[in-house]
Amino acid sequence: MESSSVSTLLDPLDLVTLFVFIGCWGGYAFYAVYNSKRRSCLVSVLHQFRLAWMSRLLRRDNRIADASVMANLERSSLFFASSSLLIIAGLFAGFKYSKEALEVLSDFYLMAPGSRQEWELKIIVLVLIFAYAFFTFTWSVRQYNFCSVLVGSAPLATERGIEESERELYAMHMAQICSLAANQFNYGLRAYYFAMAFCAWFLGPYFCMAASITVVAVLYRREFRSKTFKTLSRGLVIKSHAS
Repeated sequence: MESSSVSTLLDPLDLVTLFVFIGCWGGYAFYAVYNSKRRSCLVSVLHQFRLAWMSRLLRRDNRIADASVMANLERSSLFFASSSLLIIAGLFAGFKYSKEALEVLSDFYLMAPGSRQEWELKIIVLVLIFAYAFFTFTWSVRQYNFCSVLVGSAPLATERGIEESERELYAMHMAQICSLAANQFNYGLRAYYFAMAFCAWFLGPYFCMAASITVVAVLYRREFRSKTFKTLSRGLVIKSHAS
């Protein structure tokens, strides 16, 4: 029985599915980072808006609204971090019902249902994905905390003895930390997207491959071709003309 379990876990189609899944996730992550530095996208456009936000922040003394916005961004990361822990707890509970789950999935599986060892292996992979998401979201929270400290220690508009170039440099650093926090938040959300694609593997390897490719298409469109991105780009043009 052990040899049959091993052969099931090392099924060529499963290996191809795993390769497609990792390739889609890793490939898109590399593509997004590479192109965000060379062409306009949501990441680059939003960074320009953060630069404008921090530059204007240094020109006013009342920063209550800025602190409120920072707190809202931090709460979003906290929500997904806590959700990741709840999902991980639920996945561990799934080990207890492996037999029942396989019986249910046998009605939907394109091929013969997998073994219990395969089920538990997939659960472990999902746990790792959401653990990665948890650490990513918590790092995003910490970076938003750092940005809050920078906002709190920012020089006032009426403060004397500070050159304009120093203010702009400080604003640039604040915007960079805020963008780093937002990027970590995006990475965590991306993990959620691909976790949904991986869940399709419980229905069959073809479902997982199709879902992985679909997730890449959805992420690409939202990052580089969405109406939101085009609207933000037009707003960036208006901002540059106004300045």
